[in-house]
Amino acid sequence: MSKPVLLGLAGAGLFIAALDAYVVVTLLPAMIADVGLTIDRFEQATPIVTGFLGGYVVAMPLLGAYSDARGRAPVYAACMVAFAAGSVVTATAGLWSFAGLPWLVAGRVLQGLGGGGLVPLSLALAADLYRGSARTLALGSVAGLQEAGSVFGPLYGSTLAALAASAGGWRFVFWLNLPLAAICTIGLLIATRRSPAPAGGSTSSVDWIGAVLLGLGLGLLVVALYPDDPDHRATGELLIPAGIGSVVFLALYGRRQVRRLEPLVPRDLLQSRTFIGAAASNLLIGVALMVALVDVPVLGRLVFSLDQLGSGLLLSRFLVGIPVGALLGGWLAGRMGARAAAVAGMALSAGAFLQMSTWPANELSLYFGPLRHADIALAVCGLGFGIVIAPLTAAVLALTRDQSHGLATSLVVLARTMGMMVGLSALTAFGIHRFHQILGTPVLTDPDLRARLDHLAKLVAAAFLQEYREIFSIAAAICAIAAVVMLLTIDQRLRATAIK
Repeated sequence: MSKPVLLGLAGAGLFIAALDAYVVVTLLPAMIADVGLTIDRFEQATPIVTGFLGGYVVAMPLLGAYSDARGRAPVYAACMVAFAAGSVVTATAGLWSFAGLPWLVAGRVLQGLGGGGLVPLSLALAADLYRGSARTLALGSVAGLQEAGSVFGPLYGSTLAALAASAGGWRFVFWLNLPLAAICTIGLLIATRRSPAPAGGSTSSVDWIGAVLLGLGLGLLVVALYPDDPDHRATGELLIPAGIGSVVFLALYGRRQVRRLEPLVPRDLLQSRTFIGAAASNLLIGVALMVALVDVPVLGRLVFSLDQLGSGLLLSRFLVGIPVGALLGGWLAGRMGARAAAVAGMALSAGAFLQMSTWPANELSLYFGPLRHADIALAVCGLGFGIVIAPLTAAVLALTRDQSHGLATSLVVLARTMGMMVGLSALTAFGIHRFHQILGTPVLTDPDLRARLDHLAKLVAAAFLQEYREIFSIAAAICAIAAVVMLLTIDQRLRATAIK
């Protein structure tokens, strides 16, 4: 069976899992209602989100390394089985007295464990199957499918739940994962048996203890950094206990990494300037990416007075640019080199953030021909973030043997994911602080109550606008720093060697 079919089946499974990562955005109110939570206890539902993210992060180093030793297809199939099992648990939450919120969270964790493994596995499979400039294009295609899930996930969930109201509503979305996962898994296993293409696998052993320690440490870090009640506090209530646990597990992993003859992460990889640069760049990219994902829809609601649908559509301009950029980045990296393509992508995003830092309160009424200024800036920003994915992945893959592609790709995605979590936590803390600092204590001397309320609303909107301008400026600086890091660390000769 042809390589495109094999990679397409893997990418289809990844797309399904990516949809599920974002599907709860629109389904969460109905989900928590069915497990007995009321809207005033909404903050208790945050483990539904952090559970998936935690499982996602824990799985990456573990399954990426395991696929290097045991082959891509068997591990991919196991991930899809875990994802499907988690979907069953999630879909049955609230149906029985014992299947409350903990049951729902367990289902999301299991989904995250399966879905988290699919990301590095699909990228590693693309690297296994292709050589030359075709490799970066394949990496870009896989990344594009993953990022497309973020675009269509919320819309997919709300539309499917509405159409299937008589068949379980939000539950139907998760039940549908079963046949979809089965089709992708069976198709991939059959395709792998018929294809002579390499699918990973070696005689090397996996440092299971090291992988578990690293996964648990990063998973607890996700929980520690997640702000569970951002309206009232900048940090989550589990910051200290989960943070201490994360430090302990990561310290144990570090000790094992130093002492083992064959550690989980090869020492020559950790000593590579290109790998350190790619990891640092991905961390910074994750922080800046979260600025757009969080602040653009909030800005739409609080400053531009859009409703929930309108603010979501505003963000969609940014989200659509990412998968398009991922495809473009794969094509560019094969022609102008990994470093040049990645730096160009970050320069685009930095420039877009700079323009966004100048947005006035009437930004949505400003047009450049038939297009709004805001839509152009958001699309260009997303395009830049998409462009860097394939070049940075290819740069890291160039440093590893074929037998280590699973671990290498998992480390790339891990860095960006952890950057997103750091960005979310920092954004919440900085945003709350700056808003109160800018607003201060308003002095209202208007003659009547209605005028005072209108005056206060204008002051609040102005404070939010100033806060977001500053955050966009910081995001532009972060993108610029990432570009400089890539310029100094990524070897331009990887144009020829990343794809050998």
